[in-house]
Amino acid sequence: MKILHVTQGSPEWERARLGMPTASAFDRILTPSKLELSAQSDMYRNQLLAEWLVGYPLDFGNASGYSQRGTGMEAEARRFYEMRYDVDVAIVGFVLRDDGKVGGSPDGLVDVDGGVDLKCPAIHTHIGYMMDPARLAKEYRGQCQGYMYLTGRKWWDVLAYNPILPAVRVRIDRDDLYCAKLGVALDLFVADLDGAKEQLAPHRQPSVAEVLATSQVPHAAVPV
Repeated sequence: MKILHVTQGSPEWERARLGMPTASAFDRILTPSKLELSAQSDMYRNQLLAEWLVGYPLDFGNASGYSQRGTGMEAEARRFYEMRYDVDVAIVGFVLRDDGKVGGSPDGLVDVDGGVDLKCPAIHTHIGYMMDPARLAKEYRGQCQGYMYLTGRKWWDVLAYNPILPAVRVRIDRDDLYCAKLGVALDLFVADLDGAKEQLAPHRQPSVAEVLATSQVPHAAVPV
């Protein structure tokens, strides 16, 4: 595992993950229920290729006001989790597999064996988790197994937080069979993605970072 010390949501974070499969979408590569290749994998590959091709993140309709609200409340949820369960959470920006081909953005690493994924959903969604906590575990199983695959951790907590309702926490233990099959599926996906990038390379637009790195700004003339 490699850790990139970047702030999540920053331009550096966006550049680090551009065109790369990440844990939040691993269930679009391998289905969490049957551990089979997902029918969504081709569309996901094409979306990653599109971002890589144009050199900046694209909105494919996944963003929402509630997700932005969740990002804003994440620090509050993290403090609650640390105090309620007497743990230390280490904030990390982005983690990469050793080959740098896949990655993820955990909300935090907990002590030496665990991690945490913080959710601040709409209130009606939170009520649903209170009524059926197993739904919370099922919904984020793929993402959490992905984080454990990347980090080697043994368990991952999912915390649904709301400032006026009781929090809901579920713990997901590492599934070694899941992680093994995920590794195989990711290798196949990455090989396909790399082949497609090679094919599309002549059409690729340079990113802003690449333009800045290769541009030469002329020095101002200094009178003598």
